[in-house]
Parts: sequence; structure tokens; C-alpha cells
Amino acid sequence: MTAVLVIGAGFAGLWAALGAARRLDELGVPPGTIDVTVLSAQPYHDIRVRNYESDLSACRIPLADLLDPVGVAHVATEVTAIDTGARSVTTSGGAAFGYDRLVLASGSHVLKPDIPGLREFGFDVDTHDGALALRRHLRELADGEPTPAAATVVVVGAGLTGVEAACELPKRLRALFSRTTVSPRVILVDRNPAVGSDMGASARPVIEEALSRNGVETRTAVGVTEVTRRGVTLSSGERLEAATVVWCAGMRASSLTEQLPVPRDRLGRVAVDDYLRVVGVPSVFAAGDVAAARMDNQHLSVMSCQHGRPMGRYAGYNVISELLGEPMLALRIPWYVTVLDLGAAGAVYTEGWDREVVSTGAQAKATKQTINTRRIYPPLTGDRAELLAAAAPELQARP
Repeated sequence: MTAVLVIGAGFAGLWAALGAARRLDELGVPPGTIDVTVLSAQPYHDIRVRNYESDLSACRIPLADLLDPVGVAHVATEVTAIDTGARSVTTSGGAAFGYDRLVLASGSHVLKPDIPGLREFGFDVDTHDGALALRRHLRELADGEPTPAAATVVVVGAGLTGVEAACELPKRLRALFSRTTVSPRVILVDRNPAVGSDMGASARPVIEEALSRNGVETRTAVGVTEVTRRGVTLSSGERLEAATVVWCAGMRASSLTEQLPVPRDRLGRVAVDDYLRVVGVPSVFAAGDVAAARMDNQHLSVMSCQHGRPMGRYAGYNVISELLGEPMLALRIPWYVTVLDLGAAGAVYTEGWDREVVSTGAQAKATKQTINTRRIYPPLTGDRAELLAAAAPELQARP
């Protein structure tokens, strides 16, 4: 049997698998001719971009509900090695899987530097399990002695994830510590001279005002030099007493990209052509956060579900097309938007790579909620036709 492997079940991996199943169905390939298998550490598709929220009950979807109806196999295992010469991958359990075509979609992870105490005492919202660990930790603090430090959270990294986490936390802390006399405190720390430095001049004042309205303090142009159970020390020498540190600074592509014999960019990503084929590695495609794909003549893809989902769909379509000698489709996305949740202050919606503000407040918040609760979800009915239709290699309209 001809084998197509997809490594990863995030936004790119899931849609690559569904896209491959759709293309097989479209071409009328008899069942049992080409086997599509997803390998991922967890048997779930996680809506990762919602991990900053307090309620994660709708953010973990069993892969069986999404892949079984379309005839895609899934194995919960961690891939540890890729041998492109032998066309095989090895897992942590020692099992080996051969492939005729491979789609690498193993995502990215938050980059935690070697700061004393960070790994022992730092939390993150990078994964579903990490977000749940943070939630348990905050609840335990609220059930314990109500000290100012217990009700204080330091968020490190004022990029998109850090801003969203910082804006959401005041409400969560007020609810947790509502029966006490302590005042919740959230402090956002970043090495850059301004928060939201990636959001451009148009959106930055909106973000700064939202942080102020939410009661979030900021410390800019400083880094963290030490993390302990009781707080953090900043490069300025300031000591912040806090029982919780949430690390949101820096992202890195999955280390599996290092298994491919090609250069990687500063984020650890591999270059792909317009069809999502890894440049310089036959029979291997890449999509999502591990791939640097050209979105237009000037810009490469960013690590986001906005790009990961269509990259996955096109990779799935093209991996089957190439395998069967059929025409492939080039991926280009001619528009770019950013919608940043600002907690009780609403949201900010920008368009274009310069991130010009289009809407703010409640209007932008409604758009963000539509994205977070509907737009980025696969069909949850278990209906084969719906799942295949959703995997079409088409671009969604702007939200």
C-alpha cells in the first residue's frame, strides 16, 4: 500500500490530512490504495489559540471524531526522527513508519531560555495541558493564604499571546480572589521599548489604552534574570513579588525540522515552494509553523492559524496530486489580518501587513469571538461529506 504520513494534528496537520482525504475522494481513488496516517503526540486536535481563555472545555476535539469518518488513520505517538533517505520516521516507542510522501506539520513551541528558575516555576499557555496547569495553579493559590503575591501574575512577552493573556487575567483573578481582601495585580514585561511592538504604530495606542483600562501594569525595555516560587527579578534590578509567572516570549518551530537536510530560518522553519514542497527534499511537504511559505511577492507566512489552516489544506491536496501525477495548486494569500483580544476592553482588528486599525472595542470583539468559536473549527457533526467539503483548497474571505 502507498503511504502518506502527516506529522502533527494542529491547524496545519489536521487540514493536511483532511485535504488529502478530500483529494483522494475527488480523484475517485479506491479505498485501500493510498493509506493516509496522522502521527501526533496527543489523540486530539487542540484549538491552541484559545489557551489564554479561562474556559477551555470546547478547545480539545478527539481526532477520532474528525479523521475516522473520512478514512484517515491516527496514531498517538511522538515522532523523534525522520530519515528522508530511507523515507521513514521513528517514534519514541521505537516504532518505524515508512512513507511514500510525508507532510511535516509538527507546529511550534514557546521558546524558554535558560533563565534560573524558569523551567521549575514558570507557566505558559503554549499547550492545552500547559493552560490547564496554569488554571489549576491559580485555583490553588486562591484556595490558600490570600497574600498580595498569590494574587499577582507576571506575564513575560508583550507580543500577541502575551497581550491576550495579560488582558484576560485580571478578570480571572478577580473571580478567583473575590472572597478575599487582596487586590489582583497583572504585570506585563517585555524587552522592547513598547508593548505590542509587532502590531505597528496604528494599533499600539489601542493596545496601550486597553492594558490601562484592564488595570495591567507594564515594564518595558527590561528582561527577566531569575524566576523563583515567590517572584521574578528584572534586569533593571526590580524585584516583583508574584506567585505566578506566565512565559509568552518567543516561538520556535518544532525541532523535527532539524531532521531535514536543508537550511532553516531564524525561527527554525524550512523553506517550501508555492506547492508546500520542502525545497531540496524530495517527497516531503511542510505546512504551518514549521514552514516558511511565500504569501505574496514580499511576505512570508507567519506562525498563526490564519496561515496554518490554508497551508494544511493545500499541502493535503498537493501531496496526493503529486503522488498521482495530477496538477497541483499554488498557494498565495493576498490579504492579511490580525484580531487581538483585549479582554474587557474589547479587541482590535487590523488589516494589511502594516496592521492598520479597522475596528476596535465591541465590534472587533464580536469578530474575535466569531473566529475563536466558529471560524477556526472543523465541522463537529462527524459527517464525512461536511468534513471533506471543509477541506477544499480554497481561501476564506476576510473575517
